[in-house]
Amino acid sequence: MTTAEFIREYRERDIRQLALQANRFPDVDMPYALDQIQGWQIARRKLPKWAAYDGVIFPPHLSMEQCSSEPTAQYKLNLAMEWTTLNSELSTQNCRRQQFKTQNSKFKTSTRMTDLTGGFGVDFSFTSCAFAAATYVERNEQLCHIVEHNLPLLGLNNATVVCADAVEYLSTVEPQTMLFLDPARRDEHGAKTVMLADCTPDVVQLLPKLLEKSRFTMLKLSPMLDWHKAVDDLQGAVREVHIVSVGGECKELLLVLSTVVESELKVYCADLSTASDSSSLFVYTPGSSAPVANSKLKTQNSKFVHEPNASIMKAGCFDELAAAYGVSPVSRNSHLFLSDEPVEGFPGRSFVVERVTTMNKGELRKALVGIEKANIATRNFPLTVAELRKRLKIKDGGDVYIFATTTAEGEHLLLISRKYR
Repeated sequence: MTTAEFIREYRERDIRQLALQANRFPDVDMPYALDQIQGWQIARRKLPKWAAYDGVIFPPHLSMEQCSSEPTAQYKLNLAMEWTTLNSELSTQNCRRQQFKTQNSKFKTSTRMTDLTGGFGVDFSFTSCAFAAATYVERNEQLCHIVEHNLPLLGLNNATVVCADAVEYLSTVEPQTMLFLDPARRDEHGAKTVMLADCTPDVVQLLPKLLEKSRFTMLKLSPMLDWHKAVDDLQGAVREVHIVSVGGECKELLLVLSTVVESELKVYCADLSTASDSSSLFVYTPGSSAPVANSKLKTQNSKFVHEPNASIMKAGCFDELAAAYGVSPVSRNSHLFLSDEPVEGFPGRSFVVERVTTMNKGELRKALVGIEKANIATRNFPLTVAELRKRLKIKDGGDVYIFATTTAEGEHLLLISRKYR
């Protein structure tokens, strides 16, 4: 049995058990096979389109865990397609962005993109589909060989693989429709960086060249970065900020840079669907809404409480959210919102508030009657979830949700709720 045959036949098996049976397969390169089987098993969950193709070579386990998932890669493809449509169909009337200036003749060629930090090639394999021609650039020769092998298997025949340094290649590249960068976020000692200028390559330093060489540039950044600071660092070149979450976890920060398009900054808070949830998108212009007054909770009223999704939390657009959906914040720092009626399409989770109680022992005892299990969250509250759970003597789980928060008047309250629909 060859190594390739072994991988195909045993790829659904437990790799730990396979490792113990290595002596049964003397002709199999077992370390490589186990690496590929583990990669395929991760891809089946994370990149099902890739997993569907036989012969794709997967990188080591850590790289597979860190690479883009299919939903986030598809999001980048959709974003690239929208911006590329502006390039090729300037007369489109229904586009939500302003039209490109047409006097810049150097961009009148067919659409093309260059990914300057190709990596394993997941983002490239998706975004390249929006262009007539695409170039993958990566300084790691081994990765280049892997990607060169994988691209034809994935049906990508418009791509060229170049082994080169991103900065050096940028100085020689012809004008592109789109440049894509995913700068490394660790320093030479392996520590995570939190500033845009500390990433490699340094996008701030490359900014003039990026704007000169592309109609638009898409930057993929860590969600840990302060996007406000990144926008400031990029000196007015950012046209869009996309904060992308999947399954309730913030995964990526995308910035779209251009000086060819003239528009005010827009922020897109995207929460992509999983098997059990639906996608949502909230778009706003920073500073477009005045602060909304805090809600005055009344324990006798049953209300709806709304918890924003991870992208909204990262964006910090609470005033814009309140204005758009007609909800009221519990307080400035609670990041929970109330309404007297259901709010359709709210970008997050909505709950029916069944009871509201203070931390008074008598009130608590009465409010918690019949509740043995609950999901607890604390927002602007003096106790941690573990401390509150211990005080309430309630186990984790069930269909009851308790939000512990503090009102604008400084009162500590528990909102005992259940999911709406």
